[in-house]
Amino acid sequence: MSDPTGEVRNGFASSATVDSGEHLRRLQLITDTALSRLGLEDLLQELLVRARELLHADSATVMLLDASGSELSATATSGLEREVYQDIRIPVGRGFAGTVAARAEPLAIEHVDHTNVLSPALLREHIVSVLGVPMITAGQVIGVLYVGARTPRRFSAGDVELLQLVADRVAAATQARAHSLDRAAAVALQRSLLPSRPPEIAGLELAVRYVPGAEVGVGGDWYDVFELPSGNVGVAVGDVAGNGLRAAVVMGRIRSALRAYALETDDPADVLTRLDRKIQRFEPDAMATAVYAVLSPDRSSITISNAGHPPPVLLDPDGPARLAVVRPDLPLGAHPGAERHSTTLPIPAGGTLLLYTDGLVERRTRPIYAGLARLVQVVTRGVPDAVCNTVMEAMLDDQAPTDDIALLALQRTA
Repeated sequence: MSDPTGEVRNGFASSATVDSGEHLRRLQLITDTALSRLGLEDLLQELLVRARELLHADSATVMLLDASGSELSATATSGLEREVYQDIRIPVGRGFAGTVAARAEPLAIEHVDHTNVLSPALLREHIVSVLGVPMITAGQVIGVLYVGARTPRRFSAGDVELLQLVADRVAAATQARAHSLDRAAAVALQRSLLPSRPPEIAGLELAVRYVPGAEVGVGGDWYDVFELPSGNVGVAVGDVAGNGLRAAVVMGRIRSALRAYALETDDPADVLTRLDRKIQRFEPDAMATAVYAVLSPDRSSITISNAGHPPPVLLDPDGPARLAVVRPDLPLGAHPGAERHSTTLPIPAGGTLLLYTDGLVERRTRPIYAGLARLVQVVTRGVPDAVCNTVMEAMLDDQAPTDDIALLALQRTA
Protein backbone atom coordinates (compact mmCIF):
# COMPACT_ATOMS: atom_id res chain seq x y z
CA MET A 1 0.00 0.00 0.00
CA SER A 2 1.18 3.53 -0.66
CA ASP A 3 0.33 7.02 0.57
CA PRO A 4 -1.11 9.78 -1.69
CA THR A 5 2.40 10.85 -2.78
CA GLY A 6 3.12 7.37 -3.99
CA GLU A 7 5.75 6.52 -1.36
CA VAL A 8 5.63 2.83 -0.44
CA ARG A 9 5.37 2.65 3.35
CA ASN A 10 4.35 -0.93 4.14
CA GLY A 11 6.74 -3.01 2.12
CA PHE A 12 7.10 -3.65 -1.57
CA ALA A 13 5.06 -5.58 -4.06
CA SER A 14 5.30 -9.36 -3.97
CA SER A 15 8.11 -10.88 -6.02
CA ALA A 16 6.17 -14.10 -6.63
CA THR A 17 5.77 -13.21 -10.30
CA VAL A 18 9.50 -13.78 -10.83
CA ASP A 19 10.19 -17.55 -10.92
CA SER A 20 13.23 -18.98 -9.16
CA GLY A 21 15.07 -19.62 -12.44
CA GLU A 22 14.69 -16.00 -13.57
CA HIS A 23 15.65 -14.75 -10.11
CA LEU A 24 18.82 -16.87 -10.21
CA ARG A 25 19.68 -15.57 -13.68
CA ARG A 26 19.36 -11.99 -12.50
CA LEU A 27 21.58 -12.62 -9.50
CA GLN A 28 24.21 -14.30 -11.68
CA LEU A 29 24.38 -11.26 -13.96
CA ILE A 30 25.29 -9.11 -10.98
CA THR A 31 27.72 -11.55 -9.34
CA ASP A 32 29.30 -12.54 -12.68
CA THR A 33 33.01 -13.14 -12.03
CA ALA A 34 33.80 -11.75 -15.50
CA LEU A 35 32.96 -8.31 -14.11
CA SER A 36 36.03 -8.54 -11.90
CA ARG A 37 38.25 -8.39 -14.96
CA LEU A 38 36.97 -4.94 -15.91
CA GLY A 39 38.73 -1.74 -14.95
CA LEU A 40 37.09 0.30 -12.21
CA GLU A 41 35.46 2.83 -14.56
CA ASP A 42 34.16 0.12 -16.91
CA LEU A 43 32.96 -2.01 -13.97
CA LEU A 44 30.97 0.85 -12.51
CA GLN A 45 29.34 1.67 -15.83
CA GLU A 46 28.59 -1.98 -16.62
CA LEU A 47 26.90 -2.47 -13.23
CA LEU A 48 24.65 0.53 -13.88
CA VAL A 49 23.76 -0.75 -17.34
CA ARG A 50 22.93 -4.19 -15.95
CA ALA A 51 20.84 -2.68 -13.16
CA ARG A 52 18.76 -0.83 -15.76
CA GLU A 53 18.29 -3.92 -17.88
CA LEU A 54 17.45 -6.32 -15.05
CA LEU A 55 15.00 -3.93 -13.41
CA HIS A 56 13.52 -2.79 -16.75
CA ALA A 57 14.38 0.80 -15.80
CA ASP A 58 15.27 3.80 -17.94
CA SER A 59 18.04 5.13 -15.72
CA ALA A 60 20.42 4.09 -12.95
CA THR A 61 22.32 6.70 -10.95
CA VAL A 62 24.93 6.77 -8.18
CA MET A 63 24.87 9.69 -5.75
CA LEU A 64 27.74 9.93 -3.27
CA LEU A 65 27.98 11.77 0.03
CA ASP A 66 30.37 14.70 0.11
CA ALA A 67 33.19 14.98 2.65
CA SER A 68 30.92 16.75 5.15
CA GLY A 69 28.29 14.00 4.94
CA SER A 70 25.57 16.61 4.44
CA GLU A 71 24.97 16.48 0.68
CA LEU A 72 24.64 13.91 -2.09
CA SER A 73 25.96 14.60 -5.58
CA ALA A 74 25.43 12.61 -8.76
CA THR A 75 28.75 11.00 -9.76
CA ALA A 76 27.85 8.23 -12.23
CA THR A 77 24.78 7.40 -14.28
CA SER A 78 23.39 5.40 -17.12
CA GLY A 79 20.46 7.15 -18.77
CA LEU A 80 20.32 10.31 -16.64
CA GLU A 81 23.50 12.14 -17.65
CA ARG A 82 21.92 15.52 -16.98
CA GLU A 83 22.27 14.96 -13.22
CA VAL A 84 26.03 14.47 -13.49
CA TYR A 85 26.65 17.25 -16.02
CA GLN A 86 24.77 19.80 -13.92
CA ASP A 87 26.38 18.70 -10.62
CA ILE A 88 23.00 18.31 -8.96
CA ARG A 89 23.23 18.15 -5.17
CA ILE A 90 20.65 16.85 -2.71
CA PRO A 91 20.74 17.58 1.06
CA VAL A 92 20.68 14.48 3.25
CA GLY A 93 17.23 14.02 4.76
CA ARG A 94 15.42 15.89 1.99
CA GLY A 95 13.83 14.62 -1.19
CA PHE A 96 13.95 11.05 -2.42
CA ALA A 97 17.69 10.32 -2.45
CA GLY A 98 18.29 12.38 0.69
CA THR A 99 15.67 10.32 2.54
CA VAL A 100 17.26 7.02 1.45
CA ALA A 101 20.63 8.23 2.76
CA ALA A 102 19.19 9.50 6.05
CA ARG A 103 17.16 6.36 6.75
CA ALA A 104 19.78 3.95 5.37
CA GLU A 105 16.99 1.79 3.96
CA PRO A 106 15.30 1.20 0.58
CA LEU A 107 12.59 3.57 -0.63
CA ALA A 108 10.29 3.51 -3.65
CA ILE A 109 8.08 6.25 -5.06
CA GLU A 110 5.45 5.21 -7.56
CA HIS A 111 4.48 8.70 -8.73
CA VAL A 112 7.29 11.24 -8.89
CA ASP A 113 6.48 14.95 -8.65
CA HIS A 114 7.99 18.13 -7.20
CA THR A 115 6.66 17.28 -3.72
CA ASN A 116 8.72 14.11 -3.27
CA VAL A 117 11.88 14.66 -5.33
CA LEU A 118 14.32 17.56 -5.45
CA SER A 119 16.31 16.69 -8.56
CA PRO A 120 15.00 18.73 -11.52
CA ALA A 121 16.60 16.20 -13.87
CA LEU A 122 14.12 13.51 -12.81
CA LEU A 123 11.19 15.77 -13.68
CA ARG A 124 12.68 17.00 -16.96
CA GLU A 125 13.45 13.44 -18.06
CA HIS A 126 9.85 12.43 -17.21
CA ILE A 127 10.87 9.80 -14.66
CA VAL A 128 7.63 8.57 -13.10
CA SER A 129 8.68 5.85 -10.61
CA VAL A 130 11.94 5.43 -8.66
CA LEU A 131 13.54 2.85 -6.39
CA GLY A 132 16.58 3.71 -4.28
CA VAL A 133 18.80 1.77 -1.88
CA PRO A 134 21.68 2.91 0.37
CA MET A 135 25.30 2.21 -0.53
CA ILE A 136 27.01 1.06 2.65
CA THR A 137 30.68 0.40 3.36
CA ALA A 138 32.03 -0.61 6.78
CA GLY A 139 28.64 0.13 8.32
CA GLN A 140 28.57 3.70 6.97
CA VAL A 141 26.29 5.08 4.26
CA ILE A 142 28.48 6.49 1.49
CA GLY A 143 25.77 7.18 -1.07
CA VAL A 144 22.59 6.09 -2.81
CA LEU A 145 21.94 3.98 -5.90
CA TYR A 146 18.57 4.43 -7.56
CA VAL A 147 16.80 3.45 -10.75
CA GLY A 148 14.04 5.36 -12.49
CA ALA A 149 11.29 4.37 -14.93
CA ARG A 150 9.33 6.55 -17.34
CA THR A 151 6.24 4.38 -16.97
CA PRO A 152 4.37 3.94 -13.67
CA ARG A 153 5.29 0.81 -11.75
CA ARG A 154 5.52 -0.66 -8.31
CA PHE A 155 8.84 -2.29 -7.47
CA SER A 156 8.85 -5.72 -5.86
CA ALA A 157 10.77 -7.06 -2.89
CA GLY A 158 12.86 -9.01 -5.40
CA ASP A 159 13.68 -5.77 -7.20
CA VAL A 160 14.88 -4.29 -3.90
CA GLU A 161 17.04 -7.34 -3.18
CA LEU A 162 18.58 -7.17 -6.64
CA LEU A 163 19.25 -3.43 -6.51
CA GLN A 164 20.79 -3.75 -3.05
CA LEU A 165 23.12 -6.42 -4.40
CA VAL A 166 24.13 -4.09 -7.22
CA ALA A 167 24.60 -1.28 -4.69
CA ASP A 168 26.98 -3.42 -2.63
CA ARG A 169 29.16 -4.06 -5.69
CA VAL A 170 28.93 -0.43 -6.79
CA ALA A 171 29.93 0.72 -3.29
CA ALA A 172 33.05 -1.47 -3.39
CA ALA A 173 33.92 -0.30 -6.91
CA THR A 174 33.27 3.34 -5.99
CA GLN A 175 35.52 3.17 -2.95
CA ALA A 176 38.29 1.53 -4.98
CA ARG A 177 37.85 4.14 -7.71
CA ALA A 178 37.97 7.01 -5.22
CA HIS A 179 41.08 5.58 -3.59
CA SER A 180 42.77 5.18 -6.98
CA LEU A 181 41.88 8.72 -8.09
CA ASP A 182 42.96 10.21 -4.76
CA ARG A 183 46.29 8.43 -4.88
CA ALA A 184 46.92 9.47 -8.50
CA ALA A 185 46.04 13.08 -7.67
CA ALA A 186 48.19 13.04 -4.54
CA VAL A 187 51.16 11.62 -6.44
CA ALA A 188 50.75 14.25 -9.19
CA LEU A 189 50.55 17.01 -6.58
CA GLN A 190 53.60 15.72 -4.75
CA ARG A 191 55.62 15.54 -7.96
CA SER A 192 54.63 19.05 -8.99
CA LEU A 193 55.62 20.49 -5.60
CA LEU A 194 58.66 18.35 -4.83
CA PRO A 195 61.05 18.45 -7.78
CA SER A 196 63.50 15.56 -7.92
CA ARG A 197 66.40 18.00 -8.18
CA PRO A 198 66.75 21.06 -5.92
CA PRO A 199 67.62 24.49 -7.33
CA GLU A 200 71.22 25.56 -7.87
CA ILE A 201 72.19 28.15 -5.24
CA ALA A 202 75.57 29.85 -4.94
CA GLY A 203 77.57 28.72 -1.94
CA LEU A 204 75.53 25.55 -1.41
CA GLU A 205 75.41 22.02 -2.69
CA LEU A 206 72.03 20.30 -2.23
CA ALA A 207 70.44 16.86 -2.52
CA VAL A 208 66.91 15.64 -1.77
CA ARG A 209 65.03 12.37 -1.49
CA TYR A 210 61.31 11.61 -1.20
CA VAL A 211 59.83 8.11 -0.75
CA PRO A 212 56.10 7.49 -0.10
CA GLY A 213 55.26 5.04 2.66
CA ALA A 214 54.40 1.51 1.57
CA GLU A 215 51.55 1.24 4.09
CA VAL A 216 49.98 4.70 4.04
CA GLY A 217 50.88 5.81 0.52
CA VAL A 218 51.52 9.40 -0.44
CA GLY A 219 51.12 11.81 2.45
CA GLY A 220 51.94 15.32 3.57
CA ASP A 221 55.74 15.27 3.84
CA TRP A 222 57.57 18.05 1.99
CA TYR A 223 60.85 19.87 1.57
CA ASP A 224 61.65 23.26 0.07
CA VAL A 225 64.69 25.43 -0.71
CA PHE A 226 64.44 28.96 -2.08
CA GLU A 227 66.47 32.15 -2.39
CA LEU A 228 65.14 35.34 -0.79
CA PRO A 229 65.53 38.97 -1.96
CA SER A 230 67.73 39.68 1.09
CA GLY A 231 70.32 37.18 -0.15
CA ASN A 232 69.28 34.69 2.52
CA VAL A 233 68.22 31.16 1.63
CA GLY A 234 65.11 29.58 3.11
CA VAL A 235 65.10 25.85 3.84
CA ALA A 236 62.07 23.91 5.08
CA VAL A 237 61.07 20.35 5.80
CA GLY A 238 57.67 19.42 7.18
CA ASP A 239 55.09 16.72 7.73
CA VAL A 240 51.30 17.20 7.65
CA ALA A 241 49.43 14.69 9.81
CA GLY A 242 47.50 12.11 7.80
CA ASN A 243 47.95 10.73 4.33
CA GLY A 244 46.34 10.63 0.92
CA LEU A 245 45.01 13.45 -1.19
CA ARG A 246 43.78 15.65 1.67
CA ALA A 247 47.18 15.59 3.39
CA ALA A 248 48.91 16.37 0.09
CA VAL A 249 46.55 19.28 -0.61
CA VAL A 250 47.03 20.74 2.88
CA MET A 251 50.78 20.29 2.45
CA GLY A 252 50.69 22.27 -0.79
CA ARG A 253 48.82 25.14 0.85
CA ILE A 254 51.14 25.21 3.87
CA ARG A 255 54.24 25.11 1.67
CA SER A 256 52.98 28.02 -0.45
CA ALA A 257 52.00 30.06 2.60
CA LEU A 258 55.42 29.53 4.19
CA ARG A 259 57.08 30.92 1.06
CA ALA A 260 54.83 33.98 1.15
CA TYR A 261 55.58 34.69 4.81
CA ALA A 262 59.31 34.14 4.20
CA LEU A 263 59.24 37.13 1.84
CA GLU A 264 57.99 39.34 4.67
CA THR A 265 60.46 38.45 7.44
CA ASP A 266 63.86 36.77 7.79
CA ASP A 267 63.05 35.46 11.28
CA PRO A 268 62.10 31.75 11.06
CA ALA A 269 60.12 31.92 14.33
CA ASP A 270 58.09 34.81 12.94
CA VAL A 271 57.43 32.89 9.72
CA LEU A 272 56.20 29.82 11.64
CA THR A 273 54.09 32.02 13.94
CA ARG A 274 52.30 33.50 10.93
CA LEU A 275 51.97 30.06 9.35
CA ASP A 276 50.52 28.66 12.56
CA ARG A 277 47.96 31.49 12.69
CA LYS A 278 46.98 30.76 9.09
CA ILE A 279 46.53 27.04 9.84
CA GLN A 280 44.49 27.76 12.98
CA ARG A 281 42.17 29.97 10.93
CA PHE A 282 41.86 28.23 7.57
CA GLU A 283 42.93 24.61 8.25
CA PRO A 284 41.28 24.01 11.66
CA ASP A 285 41.52 20.21 11.43
CA ALA A 286 45.13 20.15 10.23
CA MET A 287 48.30 19.69 12.20
CA ALA A 288 51.87 19.67 10.95
CA THR A 289 55.42 19.58 12.22
CA ALA A 290 58.09 21.60 10.45
CA VAL A 291 61.60 22.97 10.61
CA TYR A 292 62.20 26.28 8.88
CA ALA A 293 65.74 27.61 8.62
CA VAL A 294 67.31 30.71 7.08
CA LEU A 295 70.91 30.68 5.83
CA SER A 296 72.80 33.98 5.92
CA PRO A 297 73.93 35.56 2.62
CA ASP A 298 77.52 34.41 3.19
CA ARG A 299 76.22 30.91 4.23
CA SER A 300 78.29 31.05 7.42
CA SER A 301 75.34 30.73 9.81
CA ILE A 302 71.86 29.31 9.91
CA THR A 303 68.89 30.40 12.04
CA ILE A 304 66.41 27.61 12.80
CA SER A 305 62.90 27.40 14.27
CA ASN A 306 61.44 23.99 15.07
CA ALA A 307 57.67 23.33 15.26
CA GLY A 308 57.54 19.90 16.91
CA HIS A 309 59.80 18.28 14.28
CA PRO A 310 62.74 15.88 14.67
CA PRO A 311 65.95 17.93 15.12
CA PRO A 312 68.32 18.57 12.20
CA VAL A 313 71.67 16.79 12.06
CA LEU A 314 74.85 18.88 11.77
CA LEU A 315 78.16 17.50 10.50
CA ASP A 316 81.25 19.70 10.72
CA PRO A 317 84.14 18.98 8.35
CA ASP A 318 86.40 17.97 11.26
CA GLY A 319 84.04 16.49 13.83
CA PRO A 320 81.36 13.83 14.38
CA ALA A 321 77.72 14.29 13.38
CA ARG A 322 75.41 15.61 16.09
CA LEU A 323 71.81 16.63 16.60
CA ALA A 324 71.43 20.40 16.38
CA VAL A 325 70.52 21.91 19.74
CA VAL A 326 67.35 23.76 18.74
CA ARG A 327 64.45 24.38 21.11
CA PRO A 328 61.39 22.40 19.92
CA ASP A 329 58.13 24.33 19.98
CA LEU A 330 54.58 23.02 19.54
CA PRO A 331 53.52 21.65 16.13
CA LEU A 332 51.66 23.94 13.76
CA GLY A 333 47.93 23.87 14.42
CA ALA A 334 48.35 22.39 17.92
CA HIS A 335 47.50 25.41 20.07
CA PRO A 336 46.52 29.01 19.27
CA GLY A 337 49.16 31.57 20.09
CA ALA A 338 51.95 29.05 20.71
CA GLU A 339 55.26 30.81 21.42
CA ARG A 340 58.04 30.17 18.89
CA HIS A 341 61.79 30.60 19.07
CA SER A 342 64.78 30.83 16.74
CA THR A 343 68.30 29.51 17.27
CA THR A 344 71.36 30.63 15.26
CA LEU A 345 74.18 28.15 14.65
CA PRO A 346 77.46 28.51 12.72
CA ILE A 347 78.11 26.46 9.58
CA PRO A 348 81.78 26.18 8.63
CA ALA A 349 82.90 25.73 5.04
CA GLY A 350 82.31 22.09 4.18
CA GLY A 351 79.71 21.72 6.94
CA THR A 352 76.59 19.66 6.21
CA LEU A 353 73.03 20.06 7.50
CA LEU A 354 70.53 17.22 7.25
CA LEU A 355 66.76 17.82 7.50
CA TYR A 356 64.28 14.93 7.36
CA THR A 357 60.81 13.73 8.37
CA ASP A 358 60.04 11.17 11.06
CA GLY A 359 59.54 8.33 8.57
CA LEU A 360 63.33 8.12 8.39
CA VAL A 361 63.89 7.48 12.10
CA GLU A 362 60.63 6.11 13.50
CA ARG A 363 59.65 2.42 13.46
CA ARG A 364 57.12 0.35 15.35
CA THR A 365 59.95 -1.88 16.51
CA ARG A 366 62.09 0.91 18.01
CA PRO A 367 61.50 4.19 19.82
CA ILE A 368 62.25 7.42 18.00
CA TYR A 369 65.22 8.28 20.22
CA ALA A 370 66.89 5.05 19.11
CA GLY A 371 66.26 6.02 15.49
CA LEU A 372 67.82 9.43 16.08
CA ALA A 373 70.89 7.83 17.65
CA ARG A 374 71.19 5.50 14.68
CA LEU A 375 70.90 8.41 12.25
CA VAL A 376 73.73 10.33 13.92
CA GLN A 377 75.91 7.23 13.67
CA VAL A 378 75.38 6.65 9.95
CA VAL A 379 75.82 10.22 8.67
CA THR A 380 79.23 10.34 7.01
CA ARG A 381 81.21 12.99 5.15
CA GLY A 382 80.77 13.37 1.44
CA VAL A 383 78.86 15.33 -1.13
CA PRO A 384 75.12 15.69 -0.30
CA ASP A 385 74.04 13.06 -2.85
CA ALA A 386 76.39 10.51 -1.29
CA VAL A 387 75.22 11.49 2.20
CA CYS A 388 71.58 10.90 1.20
CA ASN A 389 72.41 7.54 -0.36
CA THR A 390 74.30 6.38 2.72
CA VAL A 391 71.59 7.52 5.11
CA MET A 392 68.72 5.97 3.14
CA GLU A 393 70.51 2.63 2.80
CA ALA A 394 71.50 2.45 6.46
CA MET A 395 68.20 3.62 7.93
CA LEU A 396 65.90 1.50 5.76
CA ASP A 397 67.89 -1.75 5.97
CA ASP A 398 66.61 -2.82 2.52
CA GLN A 399 63.00 -2.56 3.73
CA ALA A 400 60.24 -0.46 2.24
CA PRO A 401 59.43 2.52 4.50
CA THR A 402 56.15 2.27 6.36
CA ASP A 403 55.76 6.06 6.41
CA ASP A 404 56.69 8.89 4.04
CA ILE A 405 60.31 10.00 4.06
CA ALA A 406 61.46 13.44 2.97
CA LEU A 407 65.21 14.06 3.22
CA LEU A 408 67.22 17.18 2.40
CA ALA A 409 70.99 17.54 2.70
CA LEU A 410 72.76 20.85 2.19
CA GLN A 411 76.47 21.56 2.35
CA ARG A 412 78.26 24.88 2.50
CA THR A 413 80.86 24.96 -0.26
CA ALA A 414 84.27 26.59 0.17
